[in-house]
Amino acid sequence: MQKMFSVDKFNTVQTPFYYYDTQLLRKTLKTIQEESGKYPNFHVHYAVKANANPKVLRIISQHELGADCVSGGEIKAALEAGFPSDGIVYAGVGKSDWEIKLGIENDIQCFNVESTAELDVIASLAKEVGKVARVAFRINPNIGAHTHANITTGLAENKFGIAMQDMVPVIEHAKTLDSIKVVGLHFHIGSQILDMGDFKALCNRINELQAQLAQNNIYVDNINVGGGLGVSYDNPDRELIPDFKSYFKTYATHLRLRDGQQVHFELGRAVVAQCGSLITRLLYVKQGTYKQFAIVDAGMTDLIRPALYQALHKIQNISSNEPAETYDVVGPICESSDVFAKAIDLNKCHRGDLIAIRSAGAYGEIMASSYNCRPLPKGYISEDFK
Repeated sequence: MQKMFSVDKFNTVQTPFYYYDTQLLRKTLKTIQEESGKYPNFHVHYAVKANANPKVLRIISQHELGADCVSGGEIKAALEAGFPSDGIVYAGVGKSDWEIKLGIENDIQCFNVESTAELDVIASLAKEVGKVARVAFRINPNIGAHTHANITTGLAENKFGIAMQDMVPVIEHAKTLDSIKVVGLHFHIGSQILDMGDFKALCNRINELQAQLAQNNIYVDNINVGGGLGVSYDNPDRELIPDFKSYFKTYATHLRLRDGQQVHFELGRAVVAQCGSLITRLLYVKQGTYKQFAIVDAGMTDLIRPALYQALHKIQNISSNEPAETYDVVGPICESSDVFAKAIDLNKCHRGDLIAIRSAGAYGEIMASSYNCRPLPKGYISEDFK
């Protein structure tokens, strides 16, 4: 495992920092191209919210993926990284006027609209500049996914999307707006999904909805199924590249499409999670009353997932080959929730050891904060250490 990391070279860099293995990233992107390419009507957009490191974005933009954005800032980042504007889709329940204008000005592929109120604002802003905005309607399919409650998005109780029963009236309303063109339907049921049965259930719900719309003589050119494919956090080395083959095959098998319909995917975590690690340095080994603590210089400000989702990441001491001992790995933040893992085995730890927190390429650097007045962690790609 240590061969994956340039331990000696890492010693010259201020910790904590993010390290991205670009060889793995490129291999993952190639696999996505190969597996999605088996189906000519499949199109993949990278979910920028997972990781917007400029060097990482640039590499992804070079592999023929579009971009899935959820803010004006992400649209700017995607454009700067080289993603074509006509490959950008823009979702989000709270798009502000300047963000909508940015999308209109750049002729993005479409807005994924989440309410009638939003539709009317987009129509008004597009009309002001004499343009027609392309929209897809995000439908809330009321499907529960086998994942953490905080990252489900397809239940009726969630804030996302338009209820299925409201779909026909919304589309009929959109047809009356000269500055709007309806181009598709959009869905997303959650994140870190490993059960293909959840995606099959979404396909069945989309099939039902398409049949309902057909009864009202409503047909769309594009079906956007969102993303959600998960990764192996427990054993990243066993599955460095997610099961894209089964993922795309599930949709190819179960989604009943009309002639010429195109299918769009919004993959984020599955693209970048495994190529990224948070590298942190061990400050102290503290012997507590009932346990011993490995106190590192990274905290929940650098990687919030364990505190926010109780997420588990594989953690390794990449400086030590000594027999393993049991530790709670904790950070320096003045919060009791600043814990990366409890009662895990690490090679015997010493002050100054480098610790790698694996599978941190998604929702790691991008979610970092400066709480406790801490500096944001820097991100480096493997080429930076040659």
